[in-house]
Amino acid sequence: MAQKIESDKLHIKDVFTKWFRIPEYQRPYVWDKDQVSELLDDVMQARNSNPDTEYFLGSMVLRKNEKNEGNTKYVEYDLLDGQQRLTTLFLITAVIRDLSENPTLIDLCEKTIFQEENKYDNIPERLRVVFDIRNQVRDFINDFVKEKGGTEREEELALKIENLQEDISIRNMSKAILNIRDFFRTNNIDDFFQFLRSNVLMIYVSADELDDAFRLFTVMNSRGVKLRNSDILKAMNLGEITSSSDRVEWAKKWEETEAYFAEDFDIFLSHLRTILVKQKAAVSLLKEFEENIYNPKSYDRNTKQYTQLKPLLNKGIETFKFIEKYKKYYEELFDNDNLTNSFELHNYLHLMQRGFEADYWIAPLLRYYDKFKNEKLILFVKKLDNKFANDWINGYTPTLRIENVNNIIQAIDNSKTVDQILSDKSLEIDSIDLENALNSNIYGKRAARYILLKLDLLYHGHTTKLSIPETISIEHILPQNPRDGSNWNKNFTSLEKEEWTNKIGNLVLISRRKNSSQSNRDYLEKRDKYFKNNIELFSNSIRIYQEYLSWNLDDLKKNHEETLIKIKLGFEIYNNQNGHFSPFK
Repeated sequence: MAQKIESDKLHIKDVFTKWFRIPEYQRPYVWDKDQVSELLDDVMQARNSNPDTEYFLGSMVLRKNEKNEGNTKYVEYDLLDGQQRLTTLFLITAVIRDLSENPTLIDLCEKTIFQEENKYDNIPERLRVVFDIRNQVRDFINDFVKEKGGTEREEELALKIENLQEDISIRNMSKAILNIRDFFRTNNIDDFFQFLRSNVLMIYVSADELDDAFRLFTVMNSRGVKLRNSDILKAMNLGEITSSSDRVEWAKKWEETEAYFAEDFDIFLSHLRTILVKQKAAVSLLKEFEENIYNPKSYDRNTKQYTQLKPLLNKGIETFKFIEKYKKYYEELFDNDNLTNSFELHNYLHLMQRGFEADYWIAPLLRYYDKFKNEKLILFVKKLDNKFANDWINGYTPTLRIENVNNIIQAIDNSKTVDQILSDKSLEIDSIDLENALNSNIYGKRAARYILLKLDLLYHGHTTKLSIPETISIEHILPQNPRDGSNWNKNFTSLEKEEWTNKIGNLVLISRRKNSSQSNRDYLEKRDKYFKNNIELFSNSIRIYQEYLSWNLDDLKKNHEETLIKIKLGFEIYNNQNGHFSPFK
Protein backbone atom coordinates (compact mmCIF):
# COMPACT_ATOMS: atom_id res chain seq x y z
CA MET A 1 0.00 0.00 0.00
CA ALA A 2 1.43 3.38 -1.01
CA GLN A 3 2.22 5.74 1.80
CA LYS A 4 0.36 9.03 1.94
CA ILE A 5 2.39 12.11 1.04
CA GLU A 6 1.18 15.49 2.30
CA SER A 7 2.20 18.84 0.86
CA ASP A 8 0.90 22.33 1.48
CA LYS A 9 1.88 25.95 1.86
CA LEU A 10 1.37 27.55 5.25
CA HIS A 11 1.57 31.05 6.65
CA ILE A 12 3.83 31.26 9.69
CA LYS A 13 0.85 31.62 12.01
CA ASP A 14 -0.38 28.23 10.70
CA VAL A 15 3.07 26.64 10.86
CA PHE A 16 2.99 27.21 14.61
CA THR A 17 -0.32 25.45 15.03
CA LYS A 18 1.54 22.19 14.34
CA TRP A 19 3.81 20.22 16.69
CA PHE A 20 7.43 19.62 15.73
CA ARG A 21 10.30 17.52 17.01
CA ILE A 22 13.95 17.98 16.07
CA PRO A 23 15.15 14.36 16.34
CA GLU A 24 18.38 12.98 17.75
CA TYR A 25 20.02 12.49 14.36
CA GLN A 26 19.67 16.12 13.34
CA ARG A 27 22.79 18.24 13.11
CA PRO A 28 23.29 21.18 15.52
CA TYR A 29 21.86 24.66 15.12
CA VAL A 30 24.62 26.38 13.17
CA TRP A 31 23.19 29.58 11.74
CA ASP A 32 25.49 32.51 12.36
CA LYS A 33 24.87 36.27 12.51
CA ASP A 34 24.81 36.68 8.73
CA GLN A 35 22.13 34.05 8.19
CA VAL A 36 19.94 35.25 11.07
CA SER A 37 20.31 38.87 9.93
CA GLU A 38 19.50 37.90 6.35
CA LEU A 39 16.21 36.31 7.42
CA LEU A 40 15.26 39.35 9.53
CA ASP A 41 16.27 41.88 6.86
CA ASP A 42 14.56 39.98 4.04
CA VAL A 43 11.25 39.81 5.90
CA MET A 44 11.43 43.48 6.91
CA GLN A 45 12.42 44.60 3.43
CA ALA A 46 9.55 42.62 1.90
CA ARG A 47 7.15 44.25 4.34
CA ASN A 48 8.47 47.77 3.69
CA SER A 49 8.38 47.27 -0.09
CA ASN A 50 4.80 46.01 -0.17
CA PRO A 51 2.97 45.16 3.08
CA ASP A 52 0.28 43.29 1.10
CA THR A 53 2.66 40.94 -0.71
CA GLU A 54 3.38 37.36 0.27
CA TYR A 55 6.98 36.33 0.95
CA PHE A 56 8.23 32.73 0.53
CA LEU A 57 10.68 31.84 3.29
CA GLY A 58 11.58 28.25 2.45
CA SER A 59 10.55 24.63 2.78
CA MET A 60 10.33 21.88 5.38
CA VAL A 61 10.55 18.13 4.94
CA LEU A 62 8.73 16.25 7.68
CA ARG A 63 7.97 12.78 8.91
CA LYS A 64 4.46 12.46 10.30
CA ASN A 65 3.96 10.64 13.63
CA GLU A 66 0.68 9.83 15.33
CA LYS A 67 1.02 10.49 19.08
CA ASN A 68 -1.02 9.63 22.17
CA GLU A 69 -0.62 11.57 25.40
CA GLY A 70 -3.10 10.81 28.11
CA ASN A 71 -6.47 10.78 26.41
CA THR A 72 -5.27 13.18 23.72
CA LYS A 73 -4.27 12.17 20.23
CA TYR A 74 -2.21 14.54 18.13
CA VAL A 75 0.20 14.62 15.18
CA GLU A 76 3.87 15.45 15.71
CA TYR A 77 6.29 16.03 12.82
CA ASP A 78 9.96 15.03 12.85
CA LEU A 79 11.82 17.86 11.16
CA LEU A 80 14.20 16.44 8.55
CA ASP A 81 14.89 19.66 6.67
CA GLY A 82 14.20 23.27 7.69
CA GLN A 83 15.50 23.01 11.25
CA GLN A 84 17.70 26.11 11.07
CA ARG A 85 14.93 28.33 9.77
CA LEU A 86 12.18 27.04 12.08
CA THR A 87 14.43 27.31 15.14
CA THR A 88 15.26 30.91 14.21
CA LEU A 89 11.53 31.74 13.92
CA PHE A 90 11.03 30.15 17.34
CA LEU A 91 13.78 32.35 18.83
CA ILE A 92 12.36 35.46 17.11
CA THR A 93 8.98 34.77 18.73
CA ALA A 94 10.56 34.49 22.20
CA VAL A 95 12.49 37.75 21.76
CA ILE A 96 9.37 39.62 20.60
CA ARG A 97 7.45 38.28 23.62
CA ASP A 98 10.10 39.69 25.96
CA LEU A 99 10.48 43.03 24.17
CA SER A 100 6.79 43.81 23.64
CA GLU A 101 4.58 45.66 26.11
CA ASN A 102 1.38 44.68 24.29
CA PRO A 103 -0.49 42.04 26.38
CA THR A 104 -2.25 40.62 23.31
CA LEU A 105 1.03 40.19 21.45
CA ILE A 106 2.75 38.72 24.50
CA ASP A 107 -0.06 36.19 24.94
CA LEU A 108 0.08 35.25 21.25
CA CYS A 109 3.84 34.61 21.48
CA GLU A 110 3.37 32.55 24.63
CA LYS A 111 0.82 30.31 22.91
CA THR A 112 3.10 30.02 19.89
CA ILE A 113 6.01 28.82 22.02
CA PHE A 114 4.19 26.30 24.21
CA GLN A 115 0.81 24.98 25.23
CA GLU A 116 -0.14 25.52 28.87
CA GLU A 117 -1.42 22.63 30.92
CA ASN A 118 -5.21 22.39 31.38
CA LYS A 119 -5.86 19.54 33.74
CA TYR A 120 -9.63 19.98 33.50
CA ASP A 121 -9.61 19.19 29.80
CA ASN A 122 -6.72 16.75 30.16
CA ILE A 123 -4.42 18.96 28.05
CA PRO A 124 -0.72 18.59 28.97
CA GLU A 125 1.94 21.26 28.81
CA ARG A 126 3.88 20.89 25.58
CA LEU A 127 6.48 22.91 23.69
CA ARG A 128 5.59 23.73 20.09
CA VAL A 129 9.09 22.60 19.02
CA VAL A 130 10.69 19.78 21.01
CA PHE A 131 14.50 19.70 20.78
CA ASP A 132 15.60 16.09 21.14
CA ILE A 133 19.04 16.70 19.66
CA ARG A 134 20.72 17.03 23.07
CA ASN A 135 19.69 17.27 26.74
CA GLN A 136 21.59 20.54 27.21
CA VAL A 137 19.73 22.11 24.31
CA ARG A 138 16.36 21.12 25.79
CA ASP A 139 17.39 22.71 29.09
CA PHE A 140 18.51 25.88 27.30
CA ILE A 141 15.17 26.15 25.46
CA ASN A 142 13.28 25.74 28.73
CA ASP A 143 15.37 28.38 30.54
CA PHE A 144 15.85 31.04 27.85
CA VAL A 145 13.03 30.53 25.32
CA LYS A 146 10.05 29.01 27.10
CA GLU A 147 10.54 31.05 30.27
CA LYS A 148 9.15 34.56 30.00
CA GLY A 149 11.99 37.09 30.18
CA GLY A 150 14.56 34.43 29.27
CA THR A 151 15.89 36.29 26.24
CA GLU A 152 16.50 39.40 28.37
CA ARG A 153 19.32 37.68 30.28
CA GLU A 154 21.93 39.12 27.92
CA GLU A 155 24.94 38.74 30.23
CA GLU A 156 24.23 35.03 30.74
CA LEU A 157 23.78 34.56 27.00
CA ALA A 158 27.07 36.33 26.33
CA LEU A 159 28.84 34.00 28.77
CA LYS A 160 27.42 30.97 26.99
CA ILE A 161 28.77 32.28 23.69
CA GLU A 162 32.27 32.60 25.15
CA ASN A 163 32.20 29.20 26.88
CA LEU A 164 33.68 26.74 24.38
CA GLN A 165 32.55 23.85 26.60
CA GLU A 166 28.92 24.68 25.83
CA ASP A 167 27.09 22.73 23.15
CA ILE A 168 27.52 24.39 19.75
CA SER A 169 23.73 24.71 19.35
CA ILE A 170 23.52 26.63 22.63
CA ARG A 171 26.32 29.00 21.64
CA ASN A 172 24.74 29.68 18.27
CA MET A 173 21.24 30.11 19.71
CA SER A 174 22.63 32.56 22.26
CA LYS A 175 24.23 34.58 19.45
CA ALA A 176 21.01 34.50 17.47
CA ILE A 177 18.94 35.79 20.41
CA LEU A 178 21.31 38.73 20.95
CA ASN A 179 21.34 39.50 17.21
CA ILE A 180 17.54 39.45 17.10
CA ARG A 181 17.34 41.79 20.08
CA ASP A 182 19.76 44.18 18.33
CA PHE A 183 17.60 44.08 15.19
CA PHE A 184 14.49 45.24 17.05
CA ARG A 185 16.29 48.20 18.55
CA THR A 186 15.91 49.86 15.14
CA ASN A 187 12.92 48.00 13.64
CA ASN A 188 9.25 48.13 14.63
CA ILE A 189 8.12 44.92 16.33
CA ASP A 190 4.43 45.23 15.47
CA ASP A 191 5.07 45.87 11.76
CA PHE A 192 7.52 42.99 11.54
CA PHE A 193 5.51 40.41 13.48
CA GLN A 194 2.20 41.15 11.77
CA PHE A 195 3.82 40.69 8.35
CA LEU A 196 5.74 37.60 9.50
CA ARG A 197 2.64 35.86 10.84
CA SER A 198 0.22 36.67 8.02
CA ASN A 199 2.28 37.24 4.88
CA VAL A 200 5.30 34.95 5.14
CA LEU A 201 4.86 31.46 3.70
CA MET A 202 6.59 28.13 4.05
CA ILE A 203 6.03 24.95 2.06
CA TYR A 204 6.05 21.60 3.80
CA VAL A 205 6.13 18.05 2.49
CA SER A 206 5.57 15.13 4.85
CA ALA A 207 5.41 11.34 4.72
CA ASP A 208 4.44 8.67 7.25
CA GLU A 209 7.50 6.49 6.69
CA LEU A 210 11.05 7.61 7.43
CA ASP A 211 12.45 6.23 4.16
CA ASP A 212 9.80 8.08 2.14
CA ALA A 213 10.48 11.27 4.06
CA PHE A 214 14.21 11.01 3.41
CA ARG A 215 13.59 10.42 -0.30
CA LEU A 216 11.54 13.60 -0.34
CA PHE A 217 14.31 15.36 1.49
CA THR A 218 16.88 14.51 -1.18
CA VAL A 219 14.91 16.31 -3.90
CA MET A 220 13.99 19.42 -1.91
CA ASN A 221 15.99 22.63 -1.98
CA SER A 222 16.75 24.42 1.26
CA ARG A 223 18.81 27.25 2.62
CA GLY A 224 19.47 25.25 5.77
CA VAL A 225 22.26 22.80 6.58
CA LYS A 226 21.90 19.63 4.53
CA LEU A 227 21.75 16.21 6.10
CA ARG A 228 24.42 13.81 4.93
CA ASN A 229 24.33 10.08 4.30
CA SER A 230 25.77 9.66 7.78
CA ASP A 231 22.87 11.59 9.36
CA ILE A 232 20.32 9.34 7.70
CA LEU A 233 22.30 6.21 8.59
CA LYS A 234 22.34 7.38 12.18
CA ALA A 235 18.54 7.80 12.14
CA MET A 236 18.02 4.32 10.71
CA ASN A 237 20.11 2.72 13.43
CA LEU A 238 18.77 4.76 16.32
CA GLY A 239 15.31 3.66 15.25
CA GLU A 240 16.33 0.04 15.89
CA ILE A 241 17.20 0.72 19.54
CA THR A 242 14.22 0.37 21.89
CA SER A 243 15.80 1.74 25.07
CA SER A 244 15.67 5.55 25.20
CA SER A 245 18.77 5.70 27.42
CA ASP A 246 20.69 3.52 24.93
CA ARG A 247 19.55 5.76 22.08
CA VAL A 248 20.87 8.83 23.87
CA GLU A 249 24.17 7.08 24.69
CA TRP A 250 24.81 5.90 21.14
CA ALA A 251 23.67 9.17 19.61
CA LYS A 252 26.25 10.96 21.74
CA LYS A 253 29.02 8.53 20.74
CA TRP A 254 28.05 8.96 17.09
CA GLU A 255 28.29 12.74 17.46
CA GLU A 256 31.75 12.41 19.00
CA THR A 257 32.87 10.35 16.00
CA GLU A 258 31.21 12.81 13.63
CA ALA A 259 32.98 15.73 15.32
CA TYR A 260 36.32 13.91 15.04
CA PHE A 261 36.03 13.35 11.29
CA ALA A 262 34.03 16.54 10.56
CA GLU A 263 33.27 16.80 6.84
CA ASP A 264 35.19 13.56 6.19
CA PHE A 265 32.77 11.44 8.22
CA ASP A 266 31.01 10.02 5.15
CA ILE A 267 34.43 9.15 3.71
CA PHE A 268 35.32 7.26 6.89
CA LEU A 269 32.03 5.34 6.66
CA SER A 270 32.85 4.49 3.05
CA HIS A 271 36.09 2.85 4.26
CA LEU A 272 34.03 0.71 6.64
CA ARG A 273 31.67 -0.17 3.79
CA THR A 274 34.69 -1.34 1.78
CA ILE A 275 35.94 -3.50 4.67
CA LEU A 276 32.57 -5.25 4.81
CA VAL A 277 31.57 -5.49 1.15
CA LYS A 278 34.99 -5.69 -0.54
CA GLN A 279 33.59 -4.45 -3.83
CA LYS A 280 33.71 -1.18 -5.71
CA ALA A 281 30.85 1.06 -4.61
CA ALA A 282 28.11 1.10 -7.25
CA VAL A 283 25.44 3.13 -5.45
CA SER A 284 25.23 5.74 -2.69
CA LEU A 285 26.73 5.08 0.73
CA LEU A 286 23.25 4.87 2.28
CA LYS A 287 22.03 2.40 -0.32
CA GLU A 288 25.21 0.33 0.08
CA PHE A 289 24.49 -0.09 3.79
CA GLU A 290 20.83 -0.84 3.22
CA GLU A 291 21.18 -3.28 0.31
CA ASN A 292 24.68 -4.78 0.54
CA ILE A 293 25.37 -4.76 4.28
CA TYR A 294 22.04 -5.00 6.10
CA ASN A 295 20.16 -6.95 3.41
CA PRO A 296 22.69 -8.67 1.12
CA LYS A 297 21.39 -11.00 -1.60
CA SER A 298 22.95 -13.35 -4.12
CA TYR A 299 21.67 -13.60 -7.67
CA ASP A 300 21.36 -16.90 -9.52
CA ARG A 301 21.74 -16.28 -13.25
CA ASN A 302 20.14 -19.61 -14.08
CA THR A 303 16.97 -19.21 -12.06
CA LYS A 304 17.10 -15.40 -12.25
CA GLN A 305 16.19 -15.25 -8.59
CA TYR A 306 17.68 -13.57 -5.52
CA THR A 307 18.52 -15.43 -2.32
CA GLN A 308 18.57 -13.54 0.96
CA LEU A 309 21.94 -13.80 2.73
CA LYS A 310 22.98 -13.26 6.32
CA PRO A 311 23.56 -9.56 7.11
CA LEU A 312 27.19 -8.48 7.14
CA LEU A 313 26.25 -6.21 10.02
CA ASN A 314 23.02 -5.79 11.99
CA LYS A 315 21.26 -2.47 12.40
CA GLY A 316 21.22 -0.80 15.77
CA ILE A 317 23.79 -1.24 18.52
CA GLU A 318 25.93 -3.64 16.48
CA THR A 319 26.44 -0.96 13.82
CA PHE A 320 27.24 1.69 16.43
CA LYS A 321 29.80 -0.61 18.08
CA PHE A 322 31.37 -1.42 14.71
CA ILE A 323 31.81 2.28 13.87
CA GLU A 324 33.09 3.13 17.34
CA LYS A 325 35.65 0.30 17.15
CA TYR A 326 37.08 1.48 13.85
CA LYS A 327 37.10 5.10 14.95
CA LYS A 328 39.29 3.97 17.88
CA TYR A 329 41.60 2.15 15.44
CA TYR A 330 41.83 5.24 13.23
CA GLU A 331 42.82 7.40 16.21
CA GLU A 332 45.44 4.90 17.34
CA LEU A 333 46.97 4.70 13.87
CA PHE A 334 46.95 8.35 12.87
CA ASP A 335 47.04 10.22 16.19
CA ASN A 336 49.26 7.99 18.33
CA ASP A 337 53.06 8.10 17.94
CA ASN A 338 53.59 5.39 20.55
CA LEU A 339 52.64 2.37 18.46
CA THR A 340 56.29 1.82 17.53
CA ASN A 341 59.63 2.75 19.03
CA SER A 342 60.40 5.27 16.30
CA PHE A 343 58.55 7.70 14.06
CA GLU A 344 58.66 5.26 11.14
CA LEU A 345 54.95 4.42 11.19
CA HIS A 346 53.94 8.07 11.54
CA ASN A 347 56.26 9.07 8.71
CA TYR A 348 54.94 6.47 6.28
CA LEU A 349 51.31 7.24 7.07
CA HIS A 350 52.02 10.97 6.74
CA LEU A 351 53.60 10.31 3.35
CA MET A 352 50.59 8.28 2.21
CA GLN A 353 48.08 10.85 3.44
CA ARG A 354 49.84 13.76 1.76
CA GLY A 355 51.32 12.00 -1.26
CA PHE A 356 48.55 9.83 -2.66
CA GLU A 357 45.71 11.29 -4.70
CA ALA A 358 43.22 8.73 -3.32
CA ASP A 359 42.68 7.33 0.17
CA TYR A 360 41.08 3.93 -0.31
CA TRP A 361 44.29 2.37 1.02
CA ILE A 362 42.95 3.28 4.48
CA ALA A 363 40.38 0.45 4.40
CA PRO A 364 42.94 -2.42 4.24
CA LEU A 365 45.08 -0.64 6.84
CA LEU A 366 42.15 -0.51 9.28
CA ARG A 367 41.23 -4.12 8.57
CA TYR A 368 44.82 -5.30 9.16
CA TYR A 369 44.97 -3.40 12.46
CA ASP A 370 41.62 -4.87 13.50
CA LYS A 371 42.90 -8.41 12.96
CA PHE A 372 46.60 -8.25 13.82
CA LYS A 373 46.97 -5.02 15.81
CA ASN A 374 50.61 -3.89 16.08
CA GLU A 375 52.22 -7.17 14.98
CA LYS A 376 54.67 -6.33 12.14
CA LEU A 377 52.46 -3.34 11.42
CA ILE A 378 55.22 -1.24 9.87
CA LEU A 379 56.10 -4.06 7.46
CA PHE A 380 52.49 -4.21 6.29
CA VAL A 381 52.30 -0.43 5.94
CA LYS A 382 55.43 -0.40 3.78
CA LYS A 383 54.06 -3.15 1.56
CA LEU A 384 50.71 -1.40 1.33
CA ASP A 385 52.44 1.86 0.41
CA ASN A 386 54.52 0.11 -2.23
CA LYS A 387 51.54 -1.72 -3.73
CA PHE A 388 49.29 1.34 -3.83
CA ALA A 389 52.09 3.45 -5.32
CA ASN A 390 52.99 0.72 -7.83
CA ASP A 391 49.44 0.59 -9.19
CA TRP A 392 49.29 4.38 -9.48
CA ILE A 393 52.74 4.93 -11.00
CA ASN A 394 52.25 2.11 -13.52
CA GLY A 395 49.01 3.70 -14.70
CA TYR A 396 46.48 1.11 -13.61
CA THR A 397 42.86 2.18 -14.06
CA PRO A 398 40.99 3.36 -10.94
CA THR A 399 38.75 0.30 -11.18
CA LEU A 400 41.71 -2.09 -11.16
CA ARG A 401 43.37 -0.18 -8.32
CA ILE A 402 40.20 -0.44 -6.22
CA GLU A 403 39.88 -4.14 -7.09
CA ASN A 404 43.48 -4.69 -5.91
CA VAL A 405 42.72 -2.93 -2.61
CA ASN A 406 39.68 -5.15 -2.13
CA ASN A 407 41.86 -8.20 -2.83
CA ILE A 408 44.18 -7.10 -0.01
CA ILE A 409 41.24 -6.88 2.40
CA GLN A 410 40.06 -10.34 1.32
CA ALA A 411 43.58 -11.70 1.83
CA ILE A 412 43.63 -10.23 5.34
CA ASP A 413 40.30 -11.90 6.08
CA ASN A 414 41.66 -15.23 4.82
CA SER A 415 45.09 -15.06 6.50
CA LYS A 416 45.61 -16.85 9.78
CA THR A 417 48.99 -15.26 10.49
CA VAL A 418 50.75 -11.98 9.73
CA ASP A 419 53.37 -13.73 7.65
CA GLN A 420 50.64 -15.12 5.40
CA ILE A 421 49.37 -11.68 4.50
CA LEU A 422 52.87 -10.18 4.18
CA SER A 423 53.73 -12.83 1.59
CA ASP A 424 50.36 -12.78 -0.17
CA LYS A 425 50.33 -12.09 -3.90
CA SER A 426 47.80 -9.28 -3.39
CA LEU A 427 50.70 -7.14 -2.12
CA GLU A 428 53.09 -8.00 -4.93
CA ILE A 429 54.33 -5.24 -7.24
CA ASP A 430 55.33 -5.27 -10.90
CA SER A 431 58.98 -4.49 -10.25
CA ILE A 432 60.15 -4.34 -13.89
CA ASP A 433 57.40 -1.94 -14.99
CA LEU A 434 57.84 0.10 -11.82
CA GLU A 435 61.60 0.37 -12.27
CA ASN A 436 61.15 1.46 -15.87
CA ALA A 437 58.62 4.10 -14.79
CA LEU A 438 60.97 5.44 -12.09
CA ASN A 439 63.85 5.59 -14.54
CA SER A 440 61.81 7.44 -17.18
CA ASN A 441 60.81 11.09 -17.33
CA ILE A 442 58.65 11.46 -14.22
CA TYR A 443 58.08 15.22 -14.28
CA GLY A 444 54.56 16.03 -15.45
CA LYS A 445 53.16 12.71 -14.28
CA ARG A 446 50.49 12.78 -11.59
CA ALA A 447 52.57 10.63 -9.24
CA ALA A 448 55.73 12.76 -9.56
CA ARG A 449 55.23 14.62 -6.30
CA TYR A 450 54.59 11.38 -4.39
CA ILE A 451 57.76 9.79 -5.84
CA LEU A 452 59.86 12.73 -4.69
CA LEU A 453 58.16 12.79 -1.28
CA LYS A 454 58.93 9.10 -0.85
CA LEU A 455 62.52 9.69 -1.88
CA ASP A 456 62.70 12.48 0.68
CA LEU A 457 61.31 10.16 3.38
CA LEU A 458 64.00 7.57 2.57
CA TYR A 459 66.73 10.18 3.05
CA HIS A 460 65.01 11.69 6.09
CA GLY A 461 64.97 8.51 8.21
CA HIS A 462 62.83 8.02 11.29
CA THR A 463 64.62 9.55 14.24
CA THR A 464 62.39 12.62 13.86
CA LYS A 465 58.90 13.22 12.56
CA LEU A 466 58.44 13.87 8.88
CA SER A 467 56.61 17.16 8.37
CA ILE A 468 55.45 17.89 4.84
CA PRO A 469 54.70 21.59 4.27
CA GLU A 470 51.41 22.74 2.80
CA THR A 471 53.03 24.37 -0.22
CA ILE A 472 55.24 22.09 -2.31
CA SER A 473 56.71 22.59 -5.76
CA ILE A 474 58.89 20.41 -7.95
CA GLU A 475 62.03 22.23 -9.03
CA HIS A 476 64.33 21.33 -11.91
CA ILE A 477 68.01 21.74 -11.12
CA LEU A 478 68.89 21.83 -14.80
CA PRO A 479 66.14 24.25 -15.93
CA GLN A 480 63.55 23.34 -18.52
CA ASN A 481 64.26 26.54 -20.46
CA PRO A 482 67.80 27.81 -19.74
CA ARG A 483 68.58 31.41 -20.61
CA ASP A 484 70.50 32.10 -23.76
CA GLY A 485 74.18 32.43 -22.99
CA SER A 486 73.89 30.59 -19.65
CA ASN A 487 76.36 27.95 -18.52
CA TRP A 488 73.55 25.41 -18.80
CA ASN A 489 73.71 25.63 -22.57
CA LYS A 490 77.51 25.26 -22.46
CA ASN A 491 77.45 22.22 -20.16
CA PHE A 492 74.56 20.34 -21.79
CA THR A 493 73.77 19.62 -25.42
CA SER A 494 70.21 19.81 -26.68
CA LEU A 495 69.93 16.03 -26.72
CA GLU A 496 71.32 15.77 -23.18
CA LYS A 497 68.83 18.33 -21.94
CA GLU A 498 65.97 16.51 -23.64
CA GLU A 499 67.02 13.19 -22.11
CA TRP A 500 67.80 14.28 -18.55
CA THR A 501 65.81 17.38 -17.60
CA ASN A 502 62.66 15.57 -16.37
CA LYS A 503 64.28 12.54 -14.71
CA ILE A 504 64.24 11.92 -10.97
CA GLY A 505 67.95 12.75 -10.62
CA ASN A 506 67.33 16.34 -11.81
CA LEU A 507 64.30 17.04 -9.62
CA VAL A 508 64.02 18.30 -6.06
CA LEU A 509 61.22 19.57 -3.84
CA ILE A 510 61.03 23.14 -2.58
CA SER A 511 58.70 24.61 0.04
CA ARG A 512 57.33 27.47 -2.05
CA ARG A 513 55.76 28.02 -5.43
CA LYS A 514 58.11 27.62 -8.34
CA ASN A 515 59.74 30.85 -9.50
CA SER A 516 60.64 30.63 -13.19
CA SER A 517 62.93 33.66 -13.14
CA GLN A 518 64.94 32.17 -10.26
CA SER A 519 64.88 28.66 -11.74
CA ASN A 520 66.85 29.74 -14.82
CA ARG A 521 69.87 31.01 -12.89
CA ASP A 522 73.19 29.22 -13.34
CA TYR A 523 73.73 26.46 -10.80
CA LEU A 524 76.00 28.16 -8.24
CA GLU A 525 73.90 31.31 -8.18
CA LYS A 526 70.69 29.30 -8.03
CA ARG A 527 72.13 27.06 -5.33
CA ASP A 528 73.08 29.92 -3.00
CA LYS A 529 70.31 32.44 -3.70
CA TYR A 530 67.30 30.25 -4.40
CA PHE A 531 67.68 26.79 -2.92
CA LYS A 532 69.17 27.89 0.37
CA ASN A 533 65.97 29.37 1.78
CA ASN A 534 63.44 27.06 0.14
CA ILE A 535 64.63 23.50 0.81
CA GLU A 536 65.04 23.44 4.59
CA LEU A 537 62.15 20.95 4.99
CA PHE A 538 63.36 18.41 2.42
CA SER A 539 66.20 16.02 3.19
CA ASN A 540 67.00 15.04 -0.39
CA SER A 541 67.09 18.67 -1.51
CA ILE A 542 69.45 19.54 1.33
CA ARG A 543 71.66 16.57 0.46
CA ILE A 544 72.08 17.77 -3.13
CA TYR A 545 72.64 21.37 -2.03
CA GLN A 546 75.41 20.27 0.35
CA GLU A 547 76.99 17.55 -1.77
CA TYR A 548 77.12 19.08 -5.25
CA LEU A 549 79.18 22.20 -5.90
CA SER A 550 78.57 21.92 -9.64
CA TRP A 551 75.86 20.51 -11.88
CA ASN A 552 77.08 19.11 -15.16
CA LEU A 553 76.10 15.92 -16.97
CA ASP A 554 78.34 13.74 -14.77
CA ASP A 555 76.89 15.28 -11.62
CA LEU A 556 73.34 14.75 -12.84
CA LYS A 557 74.01 11.12 -13.87
CA LYS A 558 75.68 10.39 -10.53
CA ASN A 559 72.77 11.82 -8.58
CA HIS A 560 70.25 10.06 -10.76
CA GLU A 561 71.92 6.70 -10.17
CA GLU A 562 72.07 7.30 -6.42
CA THR A 563 68.46 8.43 -6.12
CA LEU A 564 67.22 5.61 -8.33
CA ILE A 565 68.99 3.03 -6.17
CA LYS A 566 67.63 4.75 -3.05
CA ILE A 567 64.02 4.64 -4.19
CA LYS A 568 64.39 1.09 -5.50
CA LEU A 569 65.52 0.21 -1.99
CA GLY A 570 62.30 1.77 -0.71
CA PHE A 571 60.25 -0.27 -3.19
CA GLU A 572 62.28 -3.43 -2.51
CA ILE A 573 63.04 -3.92 -6.19
CA TYR A 574 65.60 -6.73 -6.63
CA ASN A 575 66.83 -8.88 -9.48
CA ASN A 576 67.52 -12.58 -9.22
CA GLN A 577 71.30 -12.32 -8.91
CA ASN A 578 72.22 -12.85 -5.26
CA GLY A 579 69.49 -10.49 -4.10
CA HIS A 580 71.30 -7.44 -5.48
CA PHE A 581 69.46 -4.50 -6.95
CA SER A 582 68.90 -4.63 -10.67
CA PRO A 583 71.47 -2.50 -12.49
CA PHE A 584 71.03 1.16 -13.28
CA LYS A 585 69.73 1.59 -16.80
